[in-house]
Amino acid sequence: MRLSLSVRVAEAPGSKEKTLMPLDELAKLAKRIGYHALCMRASQAGVHTDLQTITAMRQTLDDLGLAVSMVTGDFAIPMNNEDGPLALRNIKPYLDLTEQFGASLIRIAMKKEEDIPWAQRAADQARERNIRLAHQSHTQSPFETVDGSLEVLKQVNRENFGIIYEPQNLDLCGQDYGPKTIKLFEPYLFNVYLQNHILRPDGRSVINTWVRGDVRFDPIRLQDKGGIDFDPVFEGLKAVGYDGYVTVHQAFSDIMKPEEAAQQSYEYLTTIAHFED
Repeated sequence: MRLSLSVRVAEAPGSKEKTLMPLDELAKLAKRIGYHALCMRASQAGVHTDLQTITAMRQTLDDLGLAVSMVTGDFAIPMNNEDGPLALRNIKPYLDLTEQFGASLIRIAMKKEEDIPWAQRAADQARERNIRLAHQSHTQSPFETVDGSLEVLKQVNRENFGIIYEPQNLDLCGQDYGPKTIKLFEPYLFNVYLQNHILRPDGRSVINTWVRGDVRFDPIRLQDKGGIDFDPVFEGLKAVGYDGYVTVHQAFSDIMKPEEAAQQSYEYLTTIAHFED
């Protein structure tokens, strides 16, 4: 497995559009700590970004020896709003962006049954360029539950269409996220996102789910106890032979600074799992 740092770690509090740190600074931080890649989001670069800027960013990453583990090409996808699935209807700019960063995986969003044929068409176009598409385990989507995720994956029925396994969102929806679930996801497992929280009736954060209504929680550091149990997560990943990226995906801005979040997350994860040097 290889460790990736999401540029989300440096996004401004409460924002998926503004960043606290330019890409070159964040990339140098990730390289110095020991990450293998950055997970690119539109807060740094997306389909709205001019080619000259993207080319300069790619050069910075290449010079540092950092890959791009995945591309999320617009703001609507991570915002998980009704515009999120629109990328599937015009996937070419996202494919172009992914190639420009030398990546091979795109995060997409789906909301309704009618998004399935669009996902199939987008996956077919992506396959022609050796690019894969993946949907995150996410609230307010068909990927809230394990069964729902498997149903959509089977309906799309494309080898280059898979899932970004993310235990925190599964936990919010009352789903098992351990080895049993990872085994079910094995044929479709394209990426792993990690975040942490503690579910509390009086938690300061609240998120709406389709299956459980509003759920309250407090975000915590990856290494903090009482939230997601990462030991069975990595046991499950090892059992299926997962050798892809594991991405520190959490928005830490309300807890600590990007530098601290990146460093502490790396130190914790490398003590509980084996990653490539």
